[in-house]
Amino acid sequence: MQDFLLRNHSSLAEFILLGFSSNTEINVILFSVFLFLYLITLSGNGLIFTLIRMDSRLHTPMYFFLSVLSILDMGYVTTTVPQMLVHLVCKKKTISYVGCVAQMYIFLMLGITESWLFAIMAYDRYVAICHPLRYKVIMSPLLCGSMVAFCGFWGISCALIYTVSAMVLPYCGPNEINHFFCEVPAVLKLACADTSLNDRVDFILGFILLLVPLSLIVIVYINIFTAVLRIRSSQGRLKAFSTCASHITVVTMFSVPCMVMYMRPGSEASPEEDKKLALFYNVISAFLNPIIYSLRNKDVKGAFLKATGWGNAPARSQRSMGTSSKPRTRPT
Repeated sequence: MQDFLLRNHSSLAEFILLGFSSNTEINVILFSVFLFLYLITLSGNGLIFTLIRMDSRLHTPMYFFLSVLSILDMGYVTTTVPQMLVHLVCKKKTISYVGCVAQMYIFLMLGITESWLFAIMAYDRYVAICHPLRYKVIMSPLLCGSMVAFCGFWGISCALIYTVSAMVLPYCGPNEINHFFCEVPAVLKLACADTSLNDRVDFILGFILLLVPLSLIVIVYINIFTAVLRIRSSQGRLKAFSTCASHITVVTMFSVPCMVMYMRPGSEASPEEDKKLALFYNVISAFLNPIIYSLRNKDVKGAFLKATGWGNAPARSQRSMGTSSKPRTRPT
């Protein structure tokens, strides 16, 4: 297999990534926008990971999975965005054959791992809402670590199948990829061979890696909503629903574009639509994840205020006001 890849490498040494536009002014605007999104994504996810590590109140299974999601998102965008930023401002927009294979594999590995992590996070919410008294017993550190390792195993192995099945095909030219990174559907369009088998493999893997975890998430939330509707207190129902809203939003933003991209035949794909879809589940979802989780989460906001010292400001202010409001007695 390695010799076959090397033969392909010798026949086509590099690819050209066409990106979004050939207009210099538009590229400068896009560079500014994507640089801003990239920096905010790294800062937001890095902040959530740091807060979870620093605050002992956040050392729970829910926030453990959230910290793993933050790491995946930072790696996810770093795989594609820095190179895209360089290509937006430079005339040379090439990527080596080996670099393309590496980018494709790492991107798929992180994406597949994240897809299964969403299913595990849904199960965590199910246990917390439906079995609150047994939550700490069921969601033990060993089980949480094993489930994350399971996600990583699926990511490593299935990404290898995706990458090898795409790159064993002969690539003899042209070498222009109508995309901003080496994504499987875009690269397959350059293959000098029939890709119908790859379309079937992509559909099967897409079913296993996207529809199966998404189906598990749907089943879990049906059980959650059934249990929540039994809660007599309207405030209790609202609190239970709000804990699930963030996760449902993030899963929808990530899974729906991925299914459209990887589960439709390559002949029906539009390069411009593919780029928009990839931009959404690669850049936009990773950018919005920390915002969605932090704005709707009192624990994360409390940890941030505690870390910055702002959380103690009201207490100090009240103490100072209480001290100053005491009546002063004149010495007799």
